[in-house]
Amino acid sequence: MTISKQRKTELVAQYVEQLQQSQGIILTDYRGLSVSDMSDIRHTMRPVDGKFQVVKNRLLALALKEVGMSLPEEWLIGPTAVGFCHNEVPPVAKALTDAVKNLETLRIKGGLLGTSVIAVEQVRTIADLPPREVLLAQVLGTINAPARQAAGVIANSIRQVLNILQAYVDKLQESGGAPGTRMEQAAEPA
Repeated sequence: MTISKQRKTELVAQYVEQLQQSQGIILTDYRGLSVSDMSDIRHTMRPVDGKFQVVKNRLLALALKEVGMSLPEEWLIGPTAVGFCHNEVPPVAKALTDAVKNLETLRIKGGLLGTSVIAVEQVRTIADLPPREVLLAQVLGTINAPARQAAGVIANSIRQVLNILQAYVDKLQESGGAPGTRMEQAAEPA
């Protein structure tokens, strides 16, 4: 079924807009998926701020060229659906890799992270990353560790000085009085 030149122009503009809004894209071969399967994938993508859309390969290639991106030509052969990652890439990658596990016919071709081409293995690695909040907590923990260690060393040093002073005070008290007592005794007339 052919589409009009006007519709092609609209689709390219739509793809360009999606590409500009995305942090990355993941290309899939959806051959053999049912409408219900496609709907399920779209439904899982919405909460993670992603979009799963069937594309025309030639028109996507034009849109990629227009925004200054490129990817291997073999990825634009056969039925292609794109996972657009509007916010973060890992949740979308996870949704698609989970869908691949559940649906035998869905296959990931590869993707783009920013303008960098990523292979299927890299998409899987990105999908295995912990959520953003966990990563930020891990980074913060790593940054705070030296400060905590320094504070511990300083507190330990102060504690040692206080222990030495307390031992000195205890020794003086055992030998006949509190500090300053000898001076007072020496000042008294006999």
